Amino acid sequence: MKQYLAVAAACLMAMLAACSGEKNPAGGERIVLGFSQVGAESEWRTANTESIKSAVQEAGIQLRFSDAQQKQENQIKALRSFIAQRVDVIAFSPVVESGWETVLREAKAANIPVILTDRAVKVSDDSLYVTLIGSDFVEEGRKAARWLLEQSPLKDGTEPVRIVELQGTVGSAPANDRMKGFKEVIAANPRFQVVRSQSGDFTRAKGKEVMEAFLKAEGSSIDVLFAHNDDMAIGAIQAIEEAGLKPGQDIVIVSIDAVRGAFEAMMAGKLNVTVECNPLLGPQLVDAIHAVREGRPLPKRIVVEESVFTREQAAEVFPTRRY
Repeated sequence: MKQYLAVAAACLMAMLAACSGEKNPAGGERIVLGFSQVGAESEWRTANTESIKSAVQEAGIQLRFSDAQQKQENQIKALRSFIAQRVDVIAFSPVVESGWETVLREAKAANIPVILTDRAVKVSDDSLYVTLIGSDFVEEGRKAARWLLEQSPLKDGTEPVRIVELQGTVGSAPANDRMKGFKEVIAANPRFQVVRSQSGDFTRAKGKEVMEAFLKAEGSSIDVLFAHNDDMAIGAIQAIEEAGLKPGQDIVIVSIDAVRGAFEAMMAGKLNVTVECNPLLGPQLVDAIHAVREGRPLPKRIVVEESVFTREQAAEVFPTRRY
């Protein structure tokens, strides 16, 4: 009787599995993706999440999604959960660059390939992940600085140009790399100096708070704000206005992402330029997943194409923006 019950239970489990949607529409085994997202800290991140969910659903891939709420410990728990669930592929956008070695070795030991999206990791063995899909953050910082030195209203003259910088999340790849690229280019002109730099954690609220502190410390001597993302810049614009100054005029503002909110700010004359960081990585992630499953080689780095938009272009370009 016990043996009969065990067999019956096994059959029931098999029937449930067959009805659970683990097969794709073509009848083959359905790919299961475990994806851990940084959080929902900005317009950019929301668009990134929507792109991934949409592309994965359209491809018939089963998604197990986790929001890390900008905490590395949450993300590591999610990755370990995906490993325990024996998903086919793990993808994630890491909160910070370091601290991933152990969990990625666990994924490798379980023969689960890992794809990085948007942000890089620092590990001793780059075979712990298959590829990184995303932007060149260093180049984004360079683009922001080149516009400032070559095209901004401050490009000519002899007076010092005092810059305040709103950094992204401390230790994250975009914060580290955008700062690096920006400083690399402005070093060519000693007139341009970063006088204050502090994290605004990629959020509007924190961007406003830190900008308020910058204004209290520096007053009207600030010439330029360089924000590592548009959301912080939009928060800072509010602080600048509350201080009785005109954003985009009294303080030149350069930011990164090119979300719709930035175009609205440019059209209002409050933001001077935004460097594009394309969040629509979903289709490229799906392509990479299929390549991994089929054993096709992938480059270690897949870079997306991006532009720079000034406020003079904003009204014309705005209707075409998808995020």
